[in-house]
Amino acid sequence: MTVVAVIPARYASVRFPGKPLAPLAGRPMVAHVLEAVRGAKRVSRVIVATDDARIASCVREAGGEALMTSPDAASGTDRVAEVARRVPADAYLNVQGDEPLMPAANVDRAVAALLDAPGRTLATLACPMPAESAADPNTVKVAVARDGRALYFSRSPIPYYRQGTPAYRKHLGIYAYRPDTLAEVAALPPSPLERAESLEQLRWLEAGHTIWVGEAAGDSIGVDTPADLAEAEKRLTAKEAVS
Repeated sequence: MTVVAVIPARYASVRFPGKPLAPLAGRPMVAHVLEAVRGAKRVSRVIVATDDARIASCVREAGGEALMTSPDAASGTDRVAEVARRVPADAYLNVQGDEPLMPAANVDRAVAALLDAPGRTLATLACPMPAESAADPNTVKVAVARDGRALYFSRSPIPYYRQGTPAYRKHLGIYAYRPDTLAEVAALPPSPLERAESLEQLRWLEAGHTIWVGEAAGDSIGVDTPADLAEAEKRLTAKEAVS
């Protein structure tokens, strides 16, 4: 099967302009994401989808492939869907360009969550998280059914534990889609729950799509602010010191 991994990377981030090019351990952040995805065993091709020539040039200098996409794309999903209209494949991955510590094994786990069970059309990953981190609205939580279906995503701690020991699931920024499903979710209008939480995947749930949640091989960190970048640098330095 042909699996194309797409890394959406736009320059004009509201909270962190130029984020994909921000230096991290001596290299632009997008180069770290590209390296991790290229290390996956179940990916046939890796493409950085961007609207900025500087990002495209950086990716090509790192030996990667970049495609220019519309500056009007409202989300990473829209960029992935635009690539899908130009590059045929059996499945597509959306690996967010602000996840520089995403392990290559997670990329393979996302492919497995989609392709290794019949009938699945949309998948993502999650991992356990400490209860003391659950209150952070920048960390998205997911409630998962026994069979692996996502029940809800939230910036709030879910579920609410009136009793028992809390066991929260952290949602990671990676998705796997069948081609038809990717086209369908990219065409959906914004939904009430999505607007309330500012989480695009709630749009898909509200429209009746099933999102399957695989178990991540390891945690990652989304970089939304310069402070997040500093934390990513700290973790990356600690990881390199151990290896």
